[in-house]
Amino acid sequence: MKKKIMVLALCAMILTLSVSVDAQQPKKVPRIGFLSGASLSSIAARIEAFRQGLRELGYVEGKNIVIEYRSAEGKPDRLPALAAELVRLKVDVIVTGGPIPTRSVKQATPTIPIVMANDSDPVGNGFVASLARPGGNITGLSTFVPEISGKQLELLKEIVPKLIRVAVLGNSTQPGTAQALKEMELASGAFGVKLQYLDVQDSKGIETAFRMSKGRADAVLVLGNPIFLSHRAQIVDLAVKNRLPAIYERPEFVEDGGLMTYGVSITDLFRRAATYVDKILKGAKPADLPVEQPMKFELVINLKTARQIGLTIPQSVLYRADKVIKESAGINR
Repeated sequence: MKKKIMVLALCAMILTLSVSVDAQQPKKVPRIGFLSGASLSSIAARIEAFRQGLRELGYVEGKNIVIEYRSAEGKPDRLPALAAELVRLKVDVIVTGGPIPTRSVKQATPTIPIVMANDSDPVGNGFVASLARPGGNITGLSTFVPEISGKQLELLKEIVPKLIRVAVLGNSTQPGTAQALKEMELASGAFGVKLQYLDVQDSKGIETAFRMSKGRADAVLVLGNPIFLSHRAQIVDLAVKNRLPAIYERPEFVEDGGLMTYGVSITDLFRRAATYVDKILKGAKPADLPVEQPMKFELVINLKTARQIGLTIPQSVLYRADKVIKESAGINR
């Protein structure tokens, strides 16, 4: 009997010690990789939206989650090395800020979960088998709404009724460009507008593109691209200097002095990307998480810039704006 009591007491002691040791073991802090083609400063609002999304789910950067940021600074050729670096760090999940970073990470790892914060065409780019059933280690959010470029052309026609020629700045290597141009060509016929496509492969080509459009274009339409985003101050400045009405896909351009933007709310997508990170950290597999399509769109207009180039924005357009920038600050509607 005494022997049995001693055995039970010993077992209880071992169990207590085991629990005590386990309690002393620090919990593993999840580590997220974040890869962007554009400079981090140029996407500060997107990063903050992602952090906000994490905070809403109980994650505080530096406390119970770590984020490893990597940026190609508008130089796509740097992305493969940066992706490989994140893989070597053995992060738990990698968030990508566009299709080109996603491709680099996809080539770097077939196992680490990848969350696309935004992608122009996840299926067409070969990242997922379908939106409903991704089927691999990639999931996230899509911006695939090709008709947006046609809507942008329509908005330009509304603010410049005599619009005839539009210079389109794009990058042929950027996924989604061909589809956007196709949609734009269809819309241009309906509006009686002629398009001049200018392919810009690097930052040096921006000034060349504006020089080629000088005297030949009544307005400019700038397609989405990490190079353009990183050098948006230059693009905005050239458009204003040439007194060209310009429309962009991202609000950052307008906040930095561009005239008008219409497109998917990218900050909303980055905020929602946090929900995918949360689910994956809790055990969900990317293959089982459907890719979400955009739900929020934004029209932002800068009246200060309109005055600078001598343009009057019709009230019918202003009434539809989500945000109107009058001076240095925006006024929400």
